[in-house]
Amino acid sequence: MANRAKQVLNHILSPTKMSAELWQDVPLAPPDSIFKLTAAYKADTFDKKVNLGVGAYRDDDNKPWVLPVIKKATRVLLNDESLDHEYLPITGLPEFTAAAARLILGPASPALKEARAVSVQTISGTGANHLGALFLSRFYKWDGAPKKIWLSNPTWANHHAIFRNVGIEPVEYPYYDPKTIGLDYDGFVGALQDAPERSVFLLHACAHNPTGVDPTAEQWKAVADVMLEKKHYAFFDCAYQGFASGDLDKDAWAVRYFVERGVALLVCQSFAKNAGLYGERVGALHMVPPTKEAADRVKSQLSVLQRSEISNPPTHGARLVSLILNDAGLFDEWKRDIETMAGRIIAMRKELYRLLTEELKTPGSWEHILDQIGMFSFTGISPEQSAALTANGHVYLTTNGRISMAGLNTKNIKYFAEQLDAVVRAG
Repeated sequence: MANRAKQVLNHILSPTKMSAELWQDVPLAPPDSIFKLTAAYKADTFDKKVNLGVGAYRDDDNKPWVLPVIKKATRVLLNDESLDHEYLPITGLPEFTAAAARLILGPASPALKEARAVSVQTISGTGANHLGALFLSRFYKWDGAPKKIWLSNPTWANHHAIFRNVGIEPVEYPYYDPKTIGLDYDGFVGALQDAPERSVFLLHACAHNPTGVDPTAEQWKAVADVMLEKKHYAFFDCAYQGFASGDLDKDAWAVRYFVERGVALLVCQSFAKNAGLYGERVGALHMVPPTKEAADRVKSQLSVLQRSEISNPPTHGARLVSLILNDAGLFDEWKRDIETMAGRIIAMRKELYRLLTEELKTPGSWEHILDQIGMFSFTGISPEQSAALTANGHVYLTTNGRISMAGLNTKNIKYFAEQLDAVVRAG
C-alpha cells in the first residue's frame, strides 16, 4: 500500500508528466503586419518619416480627428440624466440598428418596406464579418460541398482569418490587374460565371480595400446579372460608406441595387472610418432574406450566436451613432464632416498626381491615383521598391505598394512624391 502511494506521488511530481497543460508547444504567431509597421514607424527618429500603412484618417497636421459632430453628440449624451449602463438587447440598440439599416439599404428599400431586413449590432465591421461568416457556416445550404467563400485577389487580409476560423475556406477570384493598375473586369466576371451555382462571393461595397479600385455602375449591373443567373450569394463588406466619395447615397449604390434586383445577400457595416469611431467598435450586420417569416427565423439564430459570443454589444458608440442618424440637424452636420474627410483625401490624390506628372515628371502613368477611390491606393510599385521606400526614404507602407492616402498632407506630400520618384527611377 505504501509503495502504491509513493508511485502516485512520484507520478504527480514528475516533471515530464504534467498534470495540467502548460502550452509549451503552442507555436509563436508572427505579429500583425500593419501593427508591426506602425511600431517600426514610431521607433524611427527620422524627422521626415511618413506612415502610409495604417487605415485611419489623419488631418492635415497628421493628427487623429475627432469629428465635430461626435464631440457635440458626446456632450448631449453626457448631459442626459436618463441614460444608464444596463445591458442592451442581445441584437443591440434598436434605434441604432434601425437607423443603420436605413442608411445602408436606403429608406425606401423594399427589404425595409416588407419588414424582411434583419439587423444586429456588432463589434464594428470585423464583428459583422465574423457573425455573418458564422451564420453562413452553420445555416447556409452547402449541399454537401466544401464550405468556401470567394474573396477578391487581393482583399483585406483579415478576411482570410475570419472565414477560416469558422470552417469556411477562402478561394480567390481575379480582381486587380497589375498591368492596368485597375479592375480585372473580365477575370472577375469570368470567375462568377465559372464558379459552382450558389457560391458565396465577398464583395467590397465601395472603396475596395486594399486597391481603391471599384467597378463602375454598369459593371456592377453586369455582376448582379451573373449573381442572379448563377444563384450566388453576395457577402457585402461596407467599411467606407460616405468616406469614399463624400456621398453616403452614392457609396451605398451597389448594395441598394443588388437588393432591388433580388440578389440574395448580407451586408457588413462599420462606423469606424466614416464616424471616426475606430476604438468604439460600432457596426452592424444586415441580412436580407426573401420573406418576413424567413427574417424572423434568421434573427432568432443570429441572437443565439451573438449571445454565446459577446452576450450584448456595447452601448456608448451605438448611442452616439444612433443620436446622429436620428437627428436631422446632427445628421446634416455629420454629412459635412464626411465631406471634409473625403474632400481632403481627394485633394491629396490630385496633388500627388500633379507632383508626379507635372513637377517631377516621374516615369510611367499615374492616372490610377485619380481613378482609385477611398482611403487606400495601389501605387503599382513592386515589393522591392516598397522595401526601398521604407529603408531609404523612411516611408512606411505595405510591401504590396498600398498606401493610405489619409497619411499624406500638405506638409509631407512633396517629400513622399520625391521618394516615390526616386525608387521608380531606380527600377
